[in-house]
Amino acid sequence: MSPNRTNKDASTSTRRAIIDLLKQQGGMDVVALSSNFSLSGMAIRQHLNALKEEGFVTYEEEARPMGRPTKLWRLTQEADRFFPSGYSELSVSLIYSMKEAFGNEGLDKLLAVRNKKLQEQYLQYIGGASGVREKLDKLAEIRTREGYMAEVKDQGDGSFLFIEKHCPICEAAVACTGLCKNELHLFHTILGKHVLVERLEYILAGGRNCVYRVRENNL
Repeated sequence: MSPNRTNKDASTSTRRAIIDLLKQQGGMDVVALSSNFSLSGMAIRQHLNALKEEGFVTYEEEARPMGRPTKLWRLTQEADRFFPSGYSELSVSLIYSMKEAFGNEGLDKLLAVRNKKLQEQYLQYIGGASGVREKLDKLAEIRTREGYMAEVKDQGDGSFLFIEKHCPICEAAVACTGLCKNELHLFHTILGKHVLVERLEYILAGGRNCVYRVRENNL
């Protein structure tokens, strides 16, 4: 393999890794990115500029107490192509067809069937998990496998944040808001009646992630 081909492959791999990290972390500056990849700031800037030319990243300037504003780099919607889409085009087409054939009431019934099947699958996977944290960790595992890039964060006050950094059914959810409504109900059911689930951030409402606060109901 020629040195040029090797360098090109390495650059492609690094740029994809940058995309993955920005998806996970959100806005990052060059210093933070450099520390994650053990590359110089100049090298990171070259990769970012190349990604910007392709339309995959953009930046916004953040004021700092001292010195010049810092560029925080973020992904654009074009970068969604690198992550699971859940056959969005087909899903959206089917949703509109079902609405036309069965009306909203019929679509709600179909969503209820889907929700029941997901509930059975999730409960089987979570199995004998006890405690809110253990259940959330299991839920994060299965949701990540489905493309949601989920994680759990302990808030230190007995509550947790359940964070989904990607929505593989986003386009379908725009066409059918019942998908998201059913997911919230699904989480309630999976985690148990004694657990409160509150949505704090919502991708379809312009949020970077879908974020849920989860805590036990001590009442």
